[in-house]
Amino acid sequence: MRAPARLLASLLCLAFLASAAPARAGQRPGFPFTPGERLTYAISWTVVPAGTAVLEVLPVERRPDGPVLRFRGQARSNTFVDAFYKVRTTIESETDYDLTRTLSFHSDQNEGGYHKDARVEFNWLLSRAVRSIRGEVRHELFIWPPQAFDPLSMLFHFRTRPLITGMDFEGPVTDGKKFVRGMARVGGIENVRTEAGEFRCFRVEPNVAEVGGVFRKSPGAKLIIWISADERRLPVKVRSEVAVGHFTLELTRIENVGPGWNE
Repeated sequence: MRAPARLLASLLCLAFLASAAPARAGQRPGFPFTPGERLTYAISWTVVPAGTAVLEVLPVERRPDGPVLRFRGQARSNTFVDAFYKVRTTIESETDYDLTRTLSFHSDQNEGGYHKDARVEFNWLLSRAVRSIRGEVRHELFIWPPQAFDPLSMLFHFRTRPLITGMDFEGPVTDGKKFVRGMARVGGIENVRTEAGEFRCFRVEPNVAEVGGVFRKSPGAKLIIWISADERRLPVKVRSEVAVGHFTLELTRIENVGPGWNE
C-alpha cells in the first residue's frame, strides 16, 4: 500500500504545472485567489474512497524585507484507510509577494510507518537551495538563473496565467533534492461535474517523465488536471493513471474564493 499512499500525497502537490514567466517588479498581486481561500477535495483510489485533501491560501506575512505569500496543502486518509495505512501529510510554501519564486518549502510526511520532515530554504543572492531533514543538511543545489518554484507554489503561479488551448508551458521546479524543467500542455475545454458543481475546464497534461516514483515505474503513466476555464482558474479535478491503479482528486467544497486581494 505504500506506493499508492505516497502517490496519494504527491497528487496534492499537483506538480510540474506552470509557466515561469516572471511578474513585473513591484507589481501588486492581481491574482484569482486571496488569503483565506480554502479548497477541499475527495481522494479516491480506483473506486475506493481514500481520504481528503485541502489547499489553502494563508494570510500574508509582513517581514522586514517585504511581505511574503504563504500556501498550505494537506492530505488525510479516511477511517477505512487509517486502519491499515494512516496518512497525515502537510506541505507549506512561502514565496515573494509577486509570486515569482519560492523562499522556503516545508514537507511533513506521515504515511504508515514512514515519517520525513524536510525543509528547503532558498538563498537567491547565492542562487542556492538547501534541503534539511530534521535540521540536518542533506542536499545543496545551485540554481541558475536564480528562479524556481516548489511543487505547491507552482500550482498557484499557474493560476495567475491566462490559459489558451494548445499552449505549452515550461518552468523550473525543485523540491530541494532535484531541479527539473516542469512541462505541461493545455488541451481543450471539457465539462466536469463534482460535488462542488459543474465546471467548464481546460484539460492540462503535465509531462510526468521527471516526476519519478510510481510514475517512473509505470509505462504510459499519465497525470491529468482540469482547471476551471474562468477567472478563478480552480483546480477542479486531478487524475493519475499508473501501474497500481488510478487516483482521483475531485473538488467538493469552495470557500472564500474571490478576485480581490485585501491587504
